Amino acid sequence: MWQTVCATAAVVLHLLPHTVSAAGQTQQYYTTNDALLSQPNPFGLFEKRPEDCPPCFNCNLDDFVCLQYANCTRSSGKCSCPPGFGGEDCSAPLCGSLAEGKDRAPRDGAECECSEGWEGINCNVCKTNDACRAMLPPVQADDAVCYREGLVVNENYQMCDITNRKIRDQLKEKKPQATFSCNAPRNDCNFQFWVDHIESFYCALEDCDWTAQATAAHNTTSYKCQKVKCSCVPGRMLCGAENSIDITDFLDQEIKGPASFTTVRTEGGSDSDGSKFSEPAMNGLISSVFGDESITLQCHSGECLSKLDVPGYQRPVKKINTPLIAGVIAGCALFIVAVILLVFFLSRRSARRHGPIYLSNDEEEENAKLLADHKPAALYFENASYNLKGKQILSGITGSVHPGELLAIMGASGAGKTSFLDILARKRKRGMVSGDFWLNGEKVGDEEFRSATGFVDQDDTMLATLTVHETILDSALLRLPKEMSVAAKTQKAEDVERQLGIYHIRNQQIGSEEGNGRGISGGEKRRVGIACELVTSPSILFLDEPTSGLDAYNAFNVVECLVTLVKTYNRTVVFTIHQPRSNIVALFDQLILLAQGRTVYSGPFDKCQSYFDSIGYACPSGFNIADYLVDLTMHAAAPADPEEDVQYPEGLDVDRRSTTAGSTMAVKSIPSVSNISIGNSVASRGESERPKPKRKTSIRQQQERQLFTRKSTSDGAQNNAASLRSEGDSVLGDEERQHWVKMSKQQGYPPPPIDEDQHDLPPSMAGTTGTNLDLLLTAYQNSDVAETLRDDINTASQTATTNGHANGTNGSTAKKTNAYNKPRIHTQIAILCRRTWRNLYRNPMLMLTHYAIAILLAVFTGILFYGLTFDLAGFQNRLGFFFFMLALFGFSTLTSLTVFAPERLLFVRERAKGYYHPFAYYLSKMIFDIVPLRLIPPLIMGVILYPMTGLVPAWAEFFKFILFILLFNLAAATIVLFIGICVKNQGVANLLGVLVMLFSLLFGGFLLNQNTIPKAGTWLQSLSIFHYAFEGLIVNEARYLTLVDNQYGLDITVPGSAILSSFGFNTLALWRDVIGLSVYCGVFLVLGYLALHFFLVERR
Repeated sequence: MWQTVCATAAVVLHLLPHTVSAAGQTQQYYTTNDALLSQPNPFGLFEKRPEDCPPCFNCNLDDFVCLQYANCTRSSGKCSCPPGFGGEDCSAPLCGSLAEGKDRAPRDGAECECSEGWEGINCNVCKTNDACRAMLPPVQADDAVCYREGLVVNENYQMCDITNRKIRDQLKEKKPQATFSCNAPRNDCNFQFWVDHIESFYCALEDCDWTAQATAAHNTTSYKCQKVKCSCVPGRMLCGAENSIDITDFLDQEIKGPASFTTVRTEGGSDSDGSKFSEPAMNGLISSVFGDESITLQCHSGECLSKLDVPGYQRPVKKINTPLIAGVIAGCALFIVAVILLVFFLSRRSARRHGPIYLSNDEEEENAKLLADHKPAALYFENASYNLKGKQILSGITGSVHPGELLAIMGASGAGKTSFLDILARKRKRGMVSGDFWLNGEKVGDEEFRSATGFVDQDDTMLATLTVHETILDSALLRLPKEMSVAAKTQKAEDVERQLGIYHIRNQQIGSEEGNGRGISGGEKRRVGIACELVTSPSILFLDEPTSGLDAYNAFNVVECLVTLVKTYNRTVVFTIHQPRSNIVALFDQLILLAQGRTVYSGPFDKCQSYFDSIGYACPSGFNIADYLVDLTMHAAAPADPEEDVQYPEGLDVDRRSTTAGSTMAVKSIPSVSNISIGNSVASRGESERPKPKRKTSIRQQQERQLFTRKSTSDGAQNNAASLRSEGDSVLGDEERQHWVKMSKQQGYPPPPIDEDQHDLPPSMAGTTGTNLDLLLTAYQNSDVAETLRDDINTASQTATTNGHANGTNGSTAKKTNAYNKPRIHTQIAILCRRTWRNLYRNPMLMLTHYAIAILLAVFTGILFYGLTFDLAGFQNRLGFFFFMLALFGFSTLTSLTVFAPERLLFVRERAKGYYHPFAYYLSKMIFDIVPLRLIPPLIMGVILYPMTGLVPAWAEFFKFILFILLFNLAAATIVLFIGICVKNQGVANLLGVLVMLFSLLFGGFLLNQNTIPKAGTWLQSLSIFHYAFEGLIVNEARYLTLVDNQYGLDITVPGSAILSSFGFNTLALWRDVIGLSVYCGVFLVLGYLALHFFLVERR
């Protein structure tokens, strides 16, 4: 029995199981920490005490020994126990866990109850990684690993069961076990032998080393210790306990070493797996008594380590997937090539004609009915006035135009024609508009009125990239009744093109001076603008200078088209015109002649000539009355100098009272006469001519002076500045003058009464001009034409009242004008999306430049930040990479300002004409500006840069990276678009855009540490889109990153989360940042639309 117990003790003593690496902060095998001592006064041990009281424990005395070979603290006489042991002499095992340190409680009972994740007799062996988190510094807790292999790293702990059959049989129900630990820095180990959880003896092994070998099939760990010493725990099993042998002397004298311990583990398991202990003296005893070669054990170990300290662990070497990078770049390049080919095909594609458009009889009848069944519209207005900033632009204009009539508004430049036309068309004016306006004798609201009218501006505003046919067809599709088929609308567009003589250029682009080519001519462009209105056949069509920029032939064609519209479809047309040719004038039905914003004539055109004849201003036969009337108003409005008189050539016999203003207009039709007879006549009469007193010049005298007085160059320049002169304003010879006077008398023009003073002007009153123009204004107000016009207006308004329609703003437009039911908003969106896409691919430089720069910058940036490392320099490069990328994306969105600016005027005018709802336009711009220009380029860059820089190789992190750059670009683009909509001046808009980006950049977290921002200004971070994007990107990348750097020969391990915290980033705010960017996108999308809806309203 003694030999058996001795052999068992010897085998267990030399049993050196697998060792486990210690954590970064390991506990030493022996300590001298006086803080563990409970005795405040070590010298109190030697005070006098009763004789029957045994002495207190003092390891300084020979009678008291520290077990486990623990150190004795000389100052206190207490033992410094190794981890897992406590009590005065280190004989009691401690429970809980190794992580609890000195706070562990001693065992109270037969066995210890270990904390979760720990095991062993004294709870020193870890089982899970989470159990080791408390063993590492907080910044490294996420890297904690419970290393359960057999190789010691720092300080490992093992729990072993002895598996020799004979030894277990001898002890019967008492289970033999051993605890073992090794300390790498000291190269020693310690060992305890337990029987039924009670320690029997312990050993110390010195001068130890260990090796490990690994093959594909199995791993082998070997320990060798040169010196071994063991001691018994007195009174325990095998060491003097009752009914037990005492092997104290055997352990002290026989077990000396050297000893070895080998562990083998095979993949898949094997009978040879396990641990073996070998020591010369023990081997002989075991073989002779138990028949085994050595002591065998089954052990499981545990050592808390950082993952960086695990044996065999290598810091990840940045491996860049070169084939992946090449494939991504090639794919992006192919995408660009495909876009270029698509743009080339679409831009070079000729408009394919599919032959004539055939409509069924039913379709033709239905479409004709839609255009012809509108209720004819008569327009009446009285005392129309307009005041802008205290200046009276228009005053007291009255007139009317009926269905089937063409109203022309004439006057010299600055007479107020365009302002008056805007007022009639119910355009929003910046000044104050007053007067009464009736539609079919009833007063209607502005919006109702505009829905049934069309308006052609004087200057053309169209998309330069669209063709003539596309421009006209878009107008037809957007404005013609929704009940009409697309084929019918297309046919209508082609009909208008033929009427205006632009069918042969239907496939040419509009063009512009700033674009790729000039495109069509200015006159052709004007006809396209008119065609866009004519396709709708509006009840009332307003045109501002429709013949400007056209030659005489095409000008006549345009007006003739208007006449056709008027007569065929019983429409009403009102337009301004300047110096029309005689065949155009003959087409007028109604005429309003303005001078300085006042009415010189308003009434039927066929009564115009007789009216002016009646007041003494007759147009000579064969002369253009339009030129005559314009010059008449200009001369009448010219300021008169009371000190000047008309100076006629000496000897010229002129009846000053008999000349009429019409003489100034017909002189070019009079043949020249020899000047010789005129000279003789002057010589014969010069002597008898008596000088007459100078009198104030009349209108007629001013016109005659223009004709008959030669002046110096300087005088002529002043004269030209004061008044406009038509082709008839030329200097006549004397014979020409006499010949004209004779003709005028023969034609019977009534001379004014002799006693009438031509210079007796009416007194100046409010609303008068103080010039000779007041004579014409007064004459018209007192004329039968004006009286008839007023009666017509009163009759129309009273008739409407009698028919049951009050002269208010109530009533349905459908009842008054029967306006079109225009396409629904989804149809408008589809049409505008197609138009915007055409504009984009036909002007491809902006789009292709974005894509090309995205690829080039991605490759260039990827080379600079290629393969980011896991050290401090790599972290700095990550910060710089994200900062540069966001700055690039943020400032590149400023191009949105130049994209919207050219279309601002186009949108304002098309909206005023009722082309579409603002939401349809806004949505089409979002789809074909935001997506191709703001989302695809960053997507290309992100796909290239992510593998090149070697960011976290995980799909989840990659998609988060893409999400952040897309949301950031969308937020920046919507902010810039909002600025572009609100600010009309492009220079100011650019400045504001740059300032907003710089402000956002400042609070992004890279230039300014967030923890150093004053508390009063911390809220500014919430206004920075750079903050949300930068924080989200760096947290997504570095949150679980561990940085390792070597400084001064030391390896410094810093978790990425610790650096993020020092920069002021919130490592838990990733999804909060996503929400922040999303809110910015949504808010500015809504603000952009509200600004478009309420700010971009036409005001003239």
